[in-house]
Amino acid sequence: MHPLQGTRGTGAQRRPLIAGSGIGLVVSAATLAASWAADAAVERWLGLGVERPLLPPVLSLTVLRNRGVAFGLLGGLPPLALAGVALTVLAMALYNRGAWAATRCGQWGLGLLVGGALANVIQRLRAGYVVDYVDVHIWPVFNVADAAIVAGACLLILALPRGRRAGGMG
Repeated sequence: MHPLQGTRGTGAQRRPLIAGSGIGLVVSAATLAASWAADAAVERWLGLGVERPLLPPVLSLTVLRNRGVAFGLLGGLPPLALAGVALTVLAMALYNRGAWAATRCGQWGLGLLVGGALANVIQRLRAGYVVDYVDVHIWPVFNVADAAIVAGACLLILALPRGRRAGGMG
């Protein structure tokens, strides 16, 4: 079997959607809830396009509507197409969950990635855009879900067995 193929089986061999003793599922649900709460609070607290310095000149809250994917790319695509792209990437991560060892690092990584992706997909399908608000002034504005996706991907890379991280097969 290719090292990045998901493990598939029947009966007792079948792995749960997010492997581990519920850690990944709890992290995913908590990430989804935190993202929704932060998005709603920032939208209510600040108006669209308003910048509120938190730690000048390093960190501000700047509310933007992102109709594209990460960092506003592909903004011309319809929301359903963008959601389809995100769901495809999410499905690939879940299908290949067997590539990550059943470590806490892998469970947290997959949980953060799934929760963040679902939060963005649901908001995009609901509103046609994603609310971005974390502005570090040296990077495009992002949100809690985006940060969770990036952190989750980094943790999944760390959870890969050592030989696979370098692109090797073993």
